[in-house]
Amino acid sequence: MKNTEGDSDVTTITEGFAPYGEYKTWYRVTGDLKSGKPPLLVAHGGPGCTHDYVDSFKDIAATGRAVVHYDQVGNGKSTHLPEKGGDFWTVDFFKAEMHNLIDHLGIRDAYCVLGQSWGGMLGSEFAVDQPAGLKALVIANSPASLRTWVAEANRLRAELPEDVQATLLKHEAAGTTDSAEYMAATDVFNERHVCRIVPMPPEVKRTFDAIASDPTVYHTMNGPNEFHVIGTMKDWTIEGRLSTINVPVLLISGRFDEATEACVQPFADEIPDVRWTIFEQSSHMPHVEEREACMAVVGAFLDDKAA
Repeated sequence: MKNTEGDSDVTTITEGFAPYGEYKTWYRVTGDLKSGKPPLLVAHGGPGCTHDYVDSFKDIAATGRAVVHYDQVGNGKSTHLPEKGGDFWTVDFFKAEMHNLIDHLGIRDAYCVLGQSWGGMLGSEFAVDQPAGLKALVIANSPASLRTWVAEANRLRAELPEDVQATLLKHEAAGTTDSAEYMAATDVFNERHVCRIVPMPPEVKRTFDAIASDPTVYHTMNGPNEFHVIGTMKDWTIEGRLSTINVPVLLISGRFDEATEACVQPFADEIPDVRWTIFEQSSHMPHVEEREACMAVVGAFLDDKAA
């Protein structure tokens, strides 16, 4: 038993590893998986981030619903595989990992999924298959197409100061995106469209630091940053496939989000049972930037649709 930060109630926290073939997926459960409410599985973004920056979703456990965080293989406390290339890191690999974790935890009969950014892309890929036991889905700050994401990122870049734009272009052309000057220019974008709390909160910094220490998955599938997407996922889209999702879906985005309204719109257009909340003071992380309001919206949706 452990007292979670900011809570007066004592909440059970369990950590473990789920064997996934020859690899291991680290997970943490906040609350009781047998509480009677379908637990919430939280899929982090990236690809290549860690659970740390979405840690705040543990607040949902206060509603009596267990919350499961995990680090996808290649990241955080799970098995790292820096030798693997683009043919290994695929949507199907991470989708199978999610299925494996659900079965390992014994929650196949009833569970919900919340995916943030890439996690929402993964969650939508998961949900279009109509998996057994899925009761509700939250897609948070996710694009339905990375081509639209890149187009919108270029539009947002064009609004940055001219010297910042010039620095970004110079280093991208030279292939020196690991330089300190380029990273400083990237921070200007991040502070507008990724997390508007400056300096970034400790849990968000832990994720950024983790990516820096092992960028294998992020660089392979995405690229060097949020807007220079040159990895294996650059042509990914789920547009045209979303109508098969047969559970209630909540969309979340921020008014200043790099996942702009154009990025999110196909989810709203194609998913049969969907609603969309835009947080007016947030960018890409309403769960951090407007934490209390975000948890209230997610908690109410889950209690309404997956009680």
